[in-house]
Amino acid sequence: MKEIHHWIDGQEHKGASGRFSDVFNPATGEVQARLSLATKAELDHAVERAAVAQVKWGATNPQRRARVMMEFVRLINRDMDKLAEVLSSEHGKTIPDAKGDVQRGLEVIEFCIGAPHLLKGEFTDSAGPGIDMYSMRQPLGVVAGITPFNFPAMIPLWKLGPALAAGNAMILKPSERDPSVPLMLAQLLQEAGLPDGVLQVVNGDKDSVDAILDNPVIQAVGFVGSTPIAQYIYERAAATGKRAQCFGGAKNHMIIMPDADLDQAADALVGAGYGAAGERCMAISVAVPVGEKTADALIERLIPRIEKLKVGPYTAGNDVDYGPVVTAAAKQNILRLVQSGIDQGAELVVDGRDFNLQGYENGFFVGPHLFDRVTPDMDIYKTEIFGPVLSTVRAGSYEEAIGLAMSHEYGNGTAIYTRDGDTARDFASRINIGMVGINVPIPVPLAYHTFGGWKKSGFGDLNQHGPDAFRFYTRTKTVTARWPSGIKEGGEFNFRAMD
Repeated sequence: MKEIHHWIDGQEHKGASGRFSDVFNPATGEVQARLSLATKAELDHAVERAAVAQVKWGATNPQRRARVMMEFVRLINRDMDKLAEVLSSEHGKTIPDAKGDVQRGLEVIEFCIGAPHLLKGEFTDSAGPGIDMYSMRQPLGVVAGITPFNFPAMIPLWKLGPALAAGNAMILKPSERDPSVPLMLAQLLQEAGLPDGVLQVVNGDKDSVDAILDNPVIQAVGFVGSTPIAQYIYERAAATGKRAQCFGGAKNHMIIMPDADLDQAADALVGAGYGAAGERCMAISVAVPVGEKTADALIERLIPRIEKLKVGPYTAGNDVDYGPVVTAAAKQNILRLVQSGIDQGAELVVDGRDFNLQGYENGFFVGPHLFDRVTPDMDIYKTEIFGPVLSTVRAGSYEEAIGLAMSHEYGNGTAIYTRDGDTARDFASRINIGMVGINVPIPVPLAYHTFGGWKKSGFGDLNQHGPDAFRFYTRTKTVTARWPSGIKEGGEFNFRAMD
């Protein structure tokens, strides 16, 4: 049986805990590897070594750090197929979706090449008599990233790129369910020129998370996962004086106005609701058509599109629409919630409960489900299902529709489909949700903007990627300086290159 270990000080570290977690092939249900889980002592050792490596890395000028990011981009592009293959084998998503996972992380690394500009401070000449004042952005030291299973390339890259480019060392604890890609990324960073010890990949479970939160050397923690754990990490990190940005669950609504292009809206809903088997924090899981006529017409268009979806393993070709969910427990939870929707009175118009894929009977496949006439008191509306289930809540008016999204406890993403500019502008202005799409189903911002939800979808003051990431991973120092005026003799006549 293959064993997966840690990455410490630039090399594979086997670990000594004797504790392991199974890594499954979601398509077959078979265990394909065992993952070594770290002890608290092993994590503390990784932090200690990272703190030593960070001193020199933090003193390296930003342009040289950016050159490492530049080479890292080249290497990721070189190994794109290999990364996608491994990602698909452990997560279950299709190869095109896996490449998209890597690509959206790669775009943040491309943004980080601009770190020298982003780290510039401010300067005031002659703030007082002979006094200059300036600010510097300096790294925090050692920081940590705790990343989820659903984007095993993208989210680690979102965390490590800005942290390292800003001069920090990072302890990365990826998901136990699909840990191989983060380790591959660490190896590529070493090849790109990152000094040993600056990025440590430590695999573990809750024990490792708590060890990160309790370690006094770690100055900041970034997390993506479920809301209860996001809140737990945020509160515990804050209690120990750490910075924290913690992103949790979602229940993303898409409002479909009567004037919308319903074919376009239906296509968008199918992709946004069922892509990656619904295992996306930005998946659209609630469709809100405005008016009975709009709702009937939308359902009429959705049913044939959903029934034609091709579900299968990533090895079946690029025309597979989505693959299995990540674990057997995830599959059972999805089916439990589907049954609760039926029991509570929702109308199941596309029933995927009996889906069975010949030759993959033990895989974690879930057929697509579509509910109509869902109401806000139902569990399938209130709970993040994280599976291929779309709920339709009919609204009588625009105000009722926007009220549904605004009153939900989650505030990650939302979208509206309309041809009316006034409605779109009103929606974007009023909605209390962090990321908004107008005729865009999954409004994930590009790397040079910032990603983050509101309400119980996000905990912390600063978001992921974009300028916020560099603010999060640095602290500001302000200097007030007075020097005697006058010109000294002597000078250099040669232009010195940057060291």
